[in-house]
Amino acid sequence: MKITAPSQDGTRELVARSILENGPSTASVLGERLGITPAGIRRHLDALLADGVVEAREMRVGAVVGRGRPSKVFVMSDLGRETFEHSYDDLAVSALKFMGARFGADSIHAFAQSRADDIERKFRSTGAAATSRSLAKFLTTEGYAASVSDKAVGDELCQHHCPIAHVAAEYPEICEAETQLFSQLLGTHVQRLATIAHGDGVCTTFIPSPNKKNASKSASKSTQKPVRGKSR
Repeated sequence: MKITAPSQDGTRELVARSILENGPSTASVLGERLGITPAGIRRHLDALLADGVVEAREMRVGAVVGRGRPSKVFVMSDLGRETFEHSYDDLAVSALKFMGARFGADSIHAFAQSRADDIERKFRSTGAAATSRSLAKFLTTEGYAASVSDKAVGDELCQHHCPIAHVAAEYPEICEAETQLFSQLLGTHVQRLATIAHGDGVCTTFIPSPNKKNASKSASKSTQKPVRGKSR
């Protein structure tokens, strides 16, 4: 599919790049961010949707998902990512391939770990307590558009955007180091359920909570009916 809108309209390209750099965004947020009228932003979004550069999805309002009315957000499509990120991805992948060929697989692992260490330093510098919600808030500031959903026995951390998806697809060590970092920060074993790099729509990580698990067990026991023995 040929994309003509971003090259012909500088404002439209700004809209697309804003979504790319900031993750899923509503029309109102995009308008405020770029100083574009509601009618104008809708016109640009309609054109980007028609070209397949962005996609519209339903997402709850707020960085941390809770009860609320679903709101339509716009995200970059795979085609859109390829259009705007392709040259940077190629350079990054080429650099990592060179490192691997020249210095061996250990250099790739070292790079992935170094990146995870940088993320950890940035998070700890915020002074926030290490919780799933504070981590989601931090990741959102880093461009991952993260949210948290409450589950029966834990939390589900979702990253709705990945700035390095194509690089991570070539080098899963990056995702693995990131998952280990989440586990280290939160002090519990976490399980990565899905990744954008592997073709999923969202990077999803399950974070178990002992308190929720125990509460669930207690509730289950309290609802069980006593078993009556047979009379003789």
